[in-house]
Amino acid sequence: MDAPRRVTRASSAQKLQEQRHNATLQEPAVAMDEDVGGLMTIKWPKNGALTLEWVQELGKTLDFASRNLLPSELPNVLPVAVIDALLVAVHKLFHREPNCVEVPVGPSCKAVLVGDVHGQFHDVLHLLEIAGPPSSNRIFVFNGDYVDRGAWGFETYFYLLAWKLLLPHRVFLLRGNHETKFCTSAYGFEQEVTSKFGDRSKHVYRKMLGCFEGHPLAARVAGCVYMAHGGLFRQVEKEPSKKSKGKTYRRLLSGRNAEKPLKLGTLDDLAKARRMVLDPSGFGTNVIPGDVLWSDPSPENGLSHNDSRGIGLLFGPDCTQEFMEKHKLKLIVRSHEGPDARDKRPEMDAMNKGYTIDHVVKAGKLITLFSAPDYPQFQASANRYNNKGAYIVLEAPDFSVPHFFEFEAVQPRPKVSPYYDFVNSIDSDEELDLGSGSGSEGSCGSVSDKET
Repeated sequence: MDAPRRVTRASSAQKLQEQRHNATLQEPAVAMDEDVGGLMTIKWPKNGALTLEWVQELGKTLDFASRNLLPSELPNVLPVAVIDALLVAVHKLFHREPNCVEVPVGPSCKAVLVGDVHGQFHDVLHLLEIAGPPSSNRIFVFNGDYVDRGAWGFETYFYLLAWKLLLPHRVFLLRGNHETKFCTSAYGFEQEVTSKFGDRSKHVYRKMLGCFEGHPLAARVAGCVYMAHGGLFRQVEKEPSKKSKGKTYRRLLSGRNAEKPLKLGTLDDLAKARRMVLDPSGFGTNVIPGDVLWSDPSPENGLSHNDSRGIGLLFGPDCTQEFMEKHKLKLIVRSHEGPDARDKRPEMDAMNKGYTIDHVVKAGKLITLFSAPDYPQFQASANRYNNKGAYIVLEAPDFSVPHFFEFEAVQPRPKVSPYYDFVNSIDSDEELDLGSGSGSEGSCGSVSDKET
């Protein structure tokens, strides 16, 4: 891959100043200092209260740095002290949110739902431009997978965290399966942080992992739309008391309970799960977080273990109907599958236009939403997927009717080298083996042929 273009610090500062002048920002509300060589450096507000101007200036600065600076020069415009301050503040916000956040939407508001973005920072900037940024009447719910594969996972994640801190009741950031140590070690984000922050990289990476743990797992939007990265989840047996653990408890921890069929979980089960884990497991009594992050829909009825991934479940239209009917839902929006994953599942629709409608049942629909166009950024084959990204807008009076908006990738992308061996690495999460083995299947009721 071509190396990123390098510019002198003097010319970098001059270009950045010209951009601000052209945008008619005479005195930015974000505090700035001149660093060595004239580079402009973002400062944390003295009172810790972000402003719209601060977040907008952050986006412009990160965009400029991605196009004109070496990755290792990023701390010259965004010091680690500023990163620490924002991460600490957002971490506290996340810990006050429940596993499934309620997102009320007023009659004058719109809700914008966004799927995987995978470090494609410039496409995220474009999405916020065409959809309109978060505001008092425009709510955003992001469905995880902010990092990995794309070269600007840090910029993408940090920028969205800034929006969350600015508008905590208008921006909701759910967790994806890539917000884990396991995935970020395999698909580039850890190495990206190392390249950008050098001797401070371990510190920054640990702080980011701490934020990953805090994200809520799901959201219920306008009372009738369920959103989660992978989708549905199982009901889990209660943990035995200390007196009765013995062989029964050891069996539960060692693997699946093959004697009992899987049962679909409820939002009450989700509320009780322990989500503050770095790498959610497919074993034991706390498997719900792993299910929510890793599960996939199937065209066939039933609830079964997701053996192709080694973690999570496969759930059929009958499960979708049961879950929606139980919780009075009209729409389920999940993400988790890009064009590469769907290429390996011919029984499912291809992810060419940023979304697929996977289940149509009596209660409503289940949709897979993917918001990273021309994904993945680095592809071993010359024949790219050239997929579009998409986002959904929900509006009054019926917030359950999805309005789809497709968009293409911002081209050309800034030249940069990948942070993982995309040629020899597993090219899809579909091939990951997290070692959960095989097990029994379950039923979720029945759905007529018309409903599937």
